[in-house]
Amino acid sequence: MSYTFQFGVLAQYQDEILNGIWLTIKLSVLSILLGSAAGVVLASIRSVKGGAARFLVDAYVEIIRNTPFLVQLFIVYFGLPGVGLRVGADTAALIGMTINLAAYSTEIIRAGIEAVHKSQIEAGEALGFTRFQIYRHVIIVPAIAKVYPALCSQFVLMMLASSICSAISTHELAASAAFVESQTYRSFEVYIVVTLIYLALALALRACLALVGMWLFGRRVARRTMTSLPEVQA
Repeated sequence: MSYTFQFGVLAQYQDEILNGIWLTIKLSVLSILLGSAAGVVLASIRSVKGGAARFLVDAYVEIIRNTPFLVQLFIVYFGLPGVGLRVGADTAALIGMTINLAAYSTEIIRAGIEAVHKSQIEAGEALGFTRFQIYRHVIIVPAIAKVYPALCSQFVLMMLASSICSAISTHELAASAAFVESQTYRSFEVYIVVTLIYLALALALRACLALVGMWLFGRRVARRTMTSLPEVQA
């Protein structure tokens, strides 16, 4: 059985594909910024022993990490209007991605915080650091440095998982590919190209994160970021 590849027919849909790429990048960057910021706050709460706040954070993390991302998106996009909160597809995708990434970031950063030895905190107190200075310079920055490669792997996974947002009519790259395929009926060509685009985006994101790691934590963390493989998301 012979098959003739015709990649040329995709050229007339380059604007559609570029728009999908741009939305994928935008959703990924915004969710990474918001999700990691929320992860720092929630991990700090979760590292405290006892309390209602920790219980709520623990419940949130376990619920998000043990339910499908698609179901979470459906709750945001289809469920919120039922209680009077209607959001657009792009906004729902951003909310869903942020909520999901925040839960995974919380667990990763918490592991980094728990890896900080108590003697380092005691040394900071002996030097007369304020509680905020100890938290910033002794706890949170070294903690993030320890787990930065794992965080970066999660960021890449979240970027790839943005393709699921096409299920709620978010017109990112996967949705653009589906549209082009429906117009050209060249499924093989469309999804080969889209696969290569996702690969390029993942490698570019990992390189950018490595540069950020080099700027924040030094070359050693940056090298670990580039060579670490993404973990399988539950």
